[in-house]
Amino acid sequence: MARPLTRRAALRASLAATTLATATLATAALATATLVAGTPAYAQEWPARDITFIVPYAPGGSTDPISRKYCELLEKELKVKLIVENKPGASATIGTGAVVRATPDGYTIGLGSNSSLAFQPLEMKGLPWKDTDGYQSVVKLVDLPAVLAVPADSRFKMLDDFLDEAKKTPGKLKVSVSGLRTANDIAVQHFNKLSGLRITTVPFTGGGGEAILAALGGRVDGVVGYAAGMKGQVDAGKLRVIGAFNDGKYYLFPDAKPTSETPWKSYLRTAYYVIAPKGVPQPILDKLNAASKKVVESDDFKAFATANGYTVDVKFGDAMKKELMDYERQFKEVNDFLEQTK
Repeated sequence: MARPLTRRAALRASLAATTLATATLATAALATATLVAGTPAYAQEWPARDITFIVPYAPGGSTDPISRKYCELLEKELKVKLIVENKPGASATIGTGAVVRATPDGYTIGLGSNSSLAFQPLEMKGLPWKDTDGYQSVVKLVDLPAVLAVPADSRFKMLDDFLDEAKKTPGKLKVSVSGLRTANDIAVQHFNKLSGLRITTVPFTGGGGEAILAALGGRVDGVVGYAAGMKGQVDAGKLRVIGAFNDGKYYLFPDAKPTSETPWKSYLRTAYYVIAPKGVPQPILDKLNAASKKVVESDDFKAFATANGYTVDVKFGDAMKKELMDYERQFKEVNDFLEQTK
């Protein structure tokens, strides 16, 4: 049977408990002070000035419209101006590298695509990022399929006509794309890999606009690009969309046959993300994520995306990283195929 504590023992126990509690509180206070001290003062005040948003592609393609809409709405949430800066070149690695190498203070962010983030490190050595650990994932914005369009007077009326010709004359049919190993180029190469066909891609350094002009000028048999960049030419009756690199009908061009309905069931969509340099303080990321969430879930953003051929598919943090890691594996197969067919 336990004996009751004497007054002296009780006092000793109380003192010990008080001392332990005081030590615990002191430790917690020290940890909090350390955390606050370890966070730069500017992180608490962010954003206090304009933010630069780098788009690693030339104007006139599919990246500008969605980038500018995101920035327009983000300005309203953050109450500062976002300056959109196009930095095209080297298959989007110049602009992407500018984001990755920027000071991680939250004042430089930018657009990344699944091709620039996940494919280019396989193709090009010495980039400042090798995988998802080389930059900060912020938010996935949208998906969109590449489409195959031909001049209005082309002899190819349907995708099957185009593919039949590709079977008969391997390597002869040429399609323009917005750059070497950009997402639309990779979509064609992925199709070549699965089908055994040899459709030749002709990359243009001037982006999607230049690729469209090449098709309209008869320099190539067609153009593989995106609705946002070519819809004006389609509506004007200068281009016809005959195929979509998509899983099922593409709502914007329902008469275009999806490549998923060919015998090879191939499709490879393009995805666009917002990224930041590695090392941005967590308080800034929290604010940026919260503001981005409001933007991409807004009716304004969704309506704009749908009208321009994008599909909103929001992912943050780990979910975004996982998707990009899946693309890394898929793109490695395409890269291996390209190495074998050189």
